[in-house]
Amino acid sequence: MALPSIRLDLFPGGVSRAVTLSYDDGVVEDRRLVEILNAHGLKGTFHLNSGVLGREKKLAREEIATLFAGHEISAHSVTHPHLDALSREELAREILDDRAALEALAGYPVRGMSYPFGTHSPEVVSRLPHLGIEYARTVESHGRFHVPENLLLWHPTCHHKHDLAAKAEEFFTPMQSWQARLRLLYVWGHSYEFPNDNNWDVIERFAERVAKEGNAWCATNIEIADYLRAQRALRCGVDGRQVQNLASRPVWITWNGEAREIAAGAVATL
Repeated sequence: MALPSIRLDLFPGGVSRAVTLSYDDGVVEDRRLVEILNAHGLKGTFHLNSGVLGREKKLAREEIATLFAGHEISAHSVTHPHLDALSREELAREILDDRAALEALAGYPVRGMSYPFGTHSPEVVSRLPHLGIEYARTVESHGRFHVPENLLLWHPTCHHKHDLAAKAEEFFTPMQSWQARLRLLYVWGHSYEFPNDNNWDVIERFAERVAKEGNAWCATNIEIADYLRAQRALRCGVDGRQVQNLASRPVWITWNGEAREIAAGAVATL
């Protein structure tokens, strides 16, 4: 007799798709970008260099908490150096000082980052957990929709310049049953590129499309990371009928083709 089937292929709400956006440098154009995201129920993660806030074309410190309410404030180093060119001590200062400054503005722990210039090395990556960093986004787009295996080398799907409309069309194309798995569309960029390229309509149309589809979880980077960790920590019985959720948040699974929610801290008998 075949054992029951458990699949880790659902995000919160029992959906198989998630969308997240990630924008760097804390520039004034983030204001318009946030307006667009808010209008359509999308969420973004904004990676900020605390050492340059308040300078020309940069956001002011006093607006950070209010502007990014409902989104995520994340680290990007204090001064935007190439991290792979720093000593261990300077790397620690760039990350820890950035976290501390941003946490004072945000009012919550800053736990993620994106790599300045996209540069990193095995040494840099290995040091990040010791500096309180739980995920780090690269600039190495892969064009696909899989979730990251290594959250410290989180490669996005695409930059918003790279035919975003076509990528959204591919993402929302209905899947066959044999294709069932978590699908994540991760878009990144810099908001100053929209006026530079005269293409604010690219992100506006994308936000409208995601909102119209209505079947994707719109989340920040840290929300995605937290959910993946919780899902990967599930413990399943050999017979496929017991599932233990060790996390402090609910996790969704597919059991024998049906969506099931496993409550936080619970042992569910299916």
